[in-house]
Amino acid sequence: MVSRPAAHPARACLTIDLVIGRGELPDAAWERVEALLPKVDGRGRPWRDHRQVVNGVLWRLRTGAPWRDLPERYGPWQTVYERFARWEADGTWSKLLEHVQVRNDEVGQVEWTVSVDSTVNRAHQHAAGARKRGPQNGDELEDPGRSQARQALGRSRGGLTTKVHLAVEGRGLPLSIVLTLGNVNDATAFGEVLDGIRVPRAAAGRPRTTPERVLGDKAYSSRAIRHLLRRRGIAVTIPERRDQEANRRRRGRLGGRPPAFDKEIYRDRNVVERCFARIKQFRAVATRFDELADRYRTGIVLASLVLWLREPAR
Repeated sequence: MVSRPAAHPARACLTIDLVIGRGELPDAAWERVEALLPKVDGRGRPWRDHRQVVNGVLWRLRTGAPWRDLPERYGPWQTVYERFARWEADGTWSKLLEHVQVRNDEVGQVEWTVSVDSTVNRAHQHAAGARKRGPQNGDELEDPGRSQARQALGRSRGGLTTKVHLAVEGRGLPLSIVLTLGNVNDATAFGEVLDGIRVPRAAAGRPRTTPERVLGDKAYSSRAIRHLLRRRGIAVTIPERRDQEANRRRRGRLGGRPPAFDKEIYRDRNVVERCFARIKQFRAVATRFDELADRYRTGIVLASLVLWLREPAR
């Protein structure tokens, strides 16, 4: 039996440090959110170190592993999961994202040319395993189809899927997040996505809800969407579908003029595609493991928060 020499202690320590620090919030990012986290838990018990717990939540989001497999360095997995669920229920995670957006808008970093699009994410079998609860008397169970629809799970040829709709600003950072069933048309959810854009002012004043321009692909080419944007004073850059163009030409003068479209401006729409690629680096976003739609959306909120924190502050 051949004995192998022990690894050099310095190299072993270096390897451990790199593994521990991967995907965790750096000091600069932590300083931007630390003061916003709750100081007490409301039950008179001291909190476990916030940074340890938040990094544990990010580890699970990045790897997509079950909560029970959380490494010991982040503390008990029950503590991390309960903190994640509690802050999802009271809106703490959403408030963190909103705060970072407000600070960026205050210094003029938010670019209000907004791009919209959606992506379909496959739901793992664990995401469809929620207990189907019926009325309180327990006489009958809830229809599984209705339960899946309420949790944004749509059935298609590929199985159960969830569609994530995003509106991102000019640098590709999310402003609005909407979940629907995977087989829902993009245009159907556009109004909700647009209404989800809301960045409060740092000083007094109404929140910013109106972008300067909206970029979208042909899936958003409809009269209703163009009329909605025109009524709100928002410039539109959406290409016309071929069937719509053919119908307009067939009607002659009654078909009206073609909608204005600038190819140069439209090239900037790819920022939303790049945003999807970045948030899908978090495996718990790329594949849905959460049974509840609110929990899954919170994971996307956290991934979006990390993207905003990675942008250098002026």
